Amino acid sequence: ATPEETALKAKDKLIVHSPRPLDLETPPKLLDGWITPTARFFVRSHFYIPQSEAGRWRLVIEGLVEKPYQLTLAELERMPQVERVVTMECAGNGRSYFTPRMAGIQWRKGAVGTARWRGVRLRDVLARAGLKADARHIAFAGADTGTATAPDFVRSVPVEKCLHPETLLATRMNGVPLPLVHGFPVRLITPGWEGAASVKWLAKQTANPEEVDGFFKKTAYRY
Repeated sequence: ATPEETALKAKDKLIVHSPRPLDLETPPKLLDGWITPTARFFVRSHFYIPQSEAGRWRLVIEGLVEKPYQLTLAELERMPQVERVVTMECAGNGRSYFTPRMAGIQWRKGAVGTARWRGVRLRDVLARAGLKADARHIAFAGADTGTATAPDFVRSVPVEKCLHPETLLATRMNGVPLPLVHGFPVRLITPGWEGAASVKWLAKQTANPEEVDGFFKKTAYRY
């Protein structure tokens, strides 16, 4: 079975907007508690879910840093861990009610959920690399790749947000290892920002002098 098929079985109470790439919405009546159970947590995917192996995963830290390096999952899990309760909402939540109508997944009210995310503060990972003085933004790229002519999913986050103590590289969700559909083995968690900034299947982060002005910053999430 594909990761999408496995997730569809586990999340069979959710509204299917797209089976592949997988986009699932939580019926509002199921959002009846403070913490959203993982089986009820919405899913937003731009491309097919990548297969990931914990032992082979590497996070590349590069760009405007003093010491570029690669981090393994075992090394990440040996660093000081913190847990935060964070609400995540797709930037397009409520899009079906927009006037004029906007292109994209026609979410109603259920592209939102709250979970316990556990992992490492991003600033601790960046401290090992040593940001240079002219680093102003970090570009985050996931392991999922664009289909046909679509560009890869890359999001840019200001250094100030990256160094905030609440910004995490999460490896666990609601007390268990991060499910594949939610970004296993590691995803970025940017509290207070739209869900698109919490990049899943994190593979590379690049320190840049300015914001990366790619499709998923310039076009896809603006109107």
